[in-house]
Amino acid sequence: MAKFDKIQVLQKMGETGMVPVFYHKDADIACAVVKACYDGGVRAFEFTNRGDFAHEVFEKAVKFAAKECPEMAVGVGSVVDPATAALYIQLGACFVVGPLFNPEISRICNRRLIPYTPGCGTISEVGVAQETGCDLCKVFPGDVLGTKFVKGLKAPMPWSKLMVTG
Repeated sequence: MAKFDKIQVLQKMGETGMVPVFYHKDADIACAVVKACYDGGVRAFEFTNRGDFAHEVFEKAVKFAAKECPEMAVGVGSVVDPATAALYIQLGACFVVGPLFNPEISRICNRRLIPYTPGCGTISEVGVAQETGCDLCKVFPGDVLGTKFVKGLKAPMPWSKLMVTG
């Protein structure tokens, strides 16, 4: 179960102003990076679902953070299907991030009051994601869409909360 609720996680993301994105197959290295980020003031950390047995490394990192980094919200990224989201939520994910928008993931996360930040590449995707309860959308890939996309999106939808990655 998540250590922090949806509102607390979104506040942590907003206060820090950044969310580090990291993966390593070695749990000790992952924990050391979580701790270094925490010591540097980060309070929301995204561990990406990449590589074999990533969920096992994630589980160890969440348990480590609970003891050593008590105010750190650890979430999972690179999630594309609801089964993977459910697995990581069971392992303690405080938020879920994906490279695409999947309404089933949104449903699962909303049921557990966990933020889901989907990757969106159009204004329509952002709009639909918000309608399903996504308070924060990831502009992805940010390096392709660029600042003009973000400025253009904010004009008709100034209430949109966006995070740019990629």
